[in-house]
Amino acid sequence: MNLLLDTCTFLTFVGASRHLSPQRRKVITDEKNRVFLSSVSAAEIAIKHSIGKLELPEPPGTFVPRARILHQIDELPLDELAALRLSDLPLIHRDPFDRLLICQALAHNLTLVTSDSKIQQYELSFL
Repeated sequence: MNLLLDTCTFLTFVGASRHLSPQRRKVITDEKNRVFLSSVSAAEIAIKHSIGKLELPEPPGTFVPRARILHQIDELPLDELAALRLSDLPLIHRDPFDRLLICQALAHNLTLVTSDSKIQQYELSFL
């Protein structure tokens, strides 16, 4: 299975938080699955950190790639195919970062790992 972690799931997973269910942690760490972090999430992390809404143990430019590599999470750039899906996406969720993640999951046939109930209202594969 190919998984796309939403920003909150990534931060919870790499922080070893107990807020991530054992089932989700098992699926993310299963070597049969390929796990991605979107450049959209990297941008969200950088923005929230720069405005003081997200504390990190180190600057985002160090933290995100180090955590990705440590946990064998691949980078997923935002491409034109995914970005252009925004025009067809219903306005259930208004957060631009989450909307872009939904588009990437749809465009690349990825299972989006999220606990966001608004995202789960879209017709896509999620965990």
